[in-house]
Amino acid sequence: MSKLPQITAFFWIMKICATTLGETAGDLLSMTLNVGYAVSSMILIGVFLATLVTQLIWKSYNPLLYWTVILSTSTAGTTISDYMDRTLGLGYAAGTTILVSLLLAILAFWRFSVGSLSVNNVTTPKVELLYWITILFSNTLGTALGDFLADSSGLGFAGGALLISGLLALVLAAHYFTQISQVMLFWIAFVLTRPFGATLGDVLTKAHEKGGLGYGTIGSSIVLLSILGVCILFTTLRQRRLTVAGSSNDE
Repeated sequence: MSKLPQITAFFWIMKICATTLGETAGDLLSMTLNVGYAVSSMILIGVFLATLVTQLIWKSYNPLLYWTVILSTSTAGTTISDYMDRTLGLGYAAGTTILVSLLLAILAFWRFSVGSLSVNNVTTPKVELLYWITILFSNTLGTALGDFLADSSGLGFAGGALLISGLLALVLAAHYFTQISQVMLFWIAFVLTRPFGATLGDVLTKAHEKGGLGYGTIGSSIVLLSILGVCILFTTLRQRRLTVAGSSNDE
């Protein structure tokens, strides 16, 4: 039995919200609270592992648990990327290249060992573990790519967000108007929503003189967490109503 949510418009809204929150919360821990990238990475990887183990042993889809793991991969990915790019001094371009290579290697292993990258086939512990490892690396890559677009490409935070928005719009158009593999489009969109969240998070938190809106990491994180919580509650109640309605029709 699949323990993943249905891929609907609400899924993508919640994914963007969670990944943006991952950016702001990761920055809150590493920079605002001055914990540092290395220590923040260890803390958040620990949180990710704890939530992942809980998700893997859980027997059914739990919306709150699922989105908690998504959020933990986003926050961990933010600090891991920052540690690679800044503390290790690899830079955004080199860090992005390394993470792209690792992500492609993971996807290739998944494809050749299982036979399909479709999330509809995530029904065994092995495939679910591959799914979450892929998400962790895609979110880490998204942070590095978002920082590269915002800082090194000259586009700035808003320009980077607009570029990723355009790419996501192209993916959406391809979904409806072309015969391109839906599985491939899903993973492209999944990866792109992370740098969109990274650049959007920077737009929200950075000061006005740096091209941001100046809301700060604390205020932005509270707002994003509230939106994500409302979406989780709405989709959970909606799914319960559909389940009850389906049961009534069967009778």
